[in-house]
Amino acid sequence: MKAVVFDMDGVLFDTEKLCFDCWCQVAKEQGISDMETVFPRCIGRNNTDVREIIFDFYGSDFKYDEFCVESSRYFKQYIIDNGMPMKPGVVELLDYLKKDGYTIGLASSTRYASVVNHLEQAGIREYFTEIVGGDMVEHSKPEPDIYLIACEKLGADPKETYAIEDSFNGIRSAYRAGMKPVMVPDMLAPDEEMRRLSLVICKDLTELRNYFETTVNNDEER
Repeated sequence: MKAVVFDMDGVLFDTEKLCFDCWCQVAKEQGISDMETVFPRCIGRNNTDVREIIFDFYGSDFKYDEFCVESSRYFKQYIIDNGMPMKPGVVELLDYLKKDGYTIGLASSTRYASVVNHLEQAGIREYFTEIVGGDMVEHSKPEPDIYLIACEKLGADPKETYAIEDSFNGIRSAYRAGMKPVMVPDMLAPDEEMRRLSLVICKDLTELRNYFETTVNNDEER
């Protein structure tokens, strides 16, 4: 089976940057400093891990739930006003993979219900055979659990499955799952570790589609 599993935020949608902007706006209003320092630590993590990171940085008296509610309000209002900020080349890539016979899954640290809602709003839900959300696993990225579950649901061998990621924790997770990690950087530029763990690094989804059309197809034909 030919299979690809996508991360969502920062790969399909430009939502990591949007989330960062929302966090910074709420932090400014509430007089919270250093949000630009703590936010990158939360990229690729599920809500349970993010809560722990925030408490570790700001202290256990940080009003996390209130902060999330207010940030979510800004986030949802942006979507209402502007629609889902889809990355360039998403539909073209998904179309190509589907037509070429790939089974497509999604493994996101975001809650399952939110993932499905975002995909439906963007009109691309039907491309994904299986979806695993961050609330469906105990241990989030960089642990391999979410990708292993996604591969199991797809009936795909992790060693033969591509994982499309933008975050460091996502690449680590896919690598530990024994998959073929492909990095499409978003907010964080790849470092030496990412170059070592990634099968390939593509600058955007158009370059990634070209990679599948040329390099991957040529390897399969040999």
